[in-house]
Amino acid sequence: MQRALLELVLVGVVGAVLGCWIVLYGLAYSAESLAHALFPGLVAAALLGLPLLLGAAGGVLAAAAGVALAGRIPGLGRDVAVAIVVTTLFGVGVLLALAPTSPPGLDGLLFGDLLGVSRGDLVAAGGLAALCLASLAALHRPLMVVGFDRGSAAGLGARPLLVDLGLLALIAAAIVVGVQGLGNLLVLASLIGPAASARLLARRVPSMMLAATAIAVACALGGLYVSYYADFAAGASVAGATVSLYLGLALLRPVLAGWR
Repeated sequence: MQRALLELVLVGVVGAVLGCWIVLYGLAYSAESLAHALFPGLVAAALLGLPLLLGAAGGVLAAAAGVALAGRIPGLGRDVAVAIVVTTLFGVGVLLALAPTSPPGLDGLLFGDLLGVSRGDLVAAGGLAALCLASLAALHRPLMVVGFDRGSAAGLGARPLLVDLGLLALIAAAIVVGVQGLGNLLVLASLIGPAASARLLARRVPSMMLAATAIAVACALGGLYVSYYADFAAGASVAGATVSLYLGLALLRPVLAGWR
């Protein structure tokens, strides 16, 4: 339980800060598609004994190549090409993870295994989380410029394409941080849920990030307690707590708007 909480704190802090940019940039669906697209790369890396980050990078490259090739088919729109490639790659990853010949434990990449997090997993997640936070700190000004004034960003010294690519790379890294504990299907709840809830409470980006971090940690604690006493799956309990809090705040939005 202690290691699970530490894992959730790492995921929560990174997800809260990064999730604010995902929400502000309107990239929630793109983040979900990215998580599903890199899943077969994660499974392949686990099967080959390679670092998960390397597998995630391979999965993203395979998805990009697949979308580019599918988009060249006459009469097939880009949205359709993305949907076909992402669902195909996710299906391939599921087949590999749940195949009878696959070693046990690979299904944890899909559904998560919070209570199975080891000290080595925490060290790896901590290092990757620190790298993500340092990168977000370095990219804070370009992200602000592009996010709020994309048309004038080049004149202010920011390159929108490079900023977008950097943000997507950080999303992929954050997914790798959280996939061990929450799994590919639930990790997006920690990336988007706290930030979406904080968006209802704060107007400024720094305040939104602080609120999202507090919400992520609170939902981690609440979800773990529910899991322990109600005998529910830990990852699903945390994701459920995150979504429930957002729904509660959304229902109270008229009151919160007056308070703000």
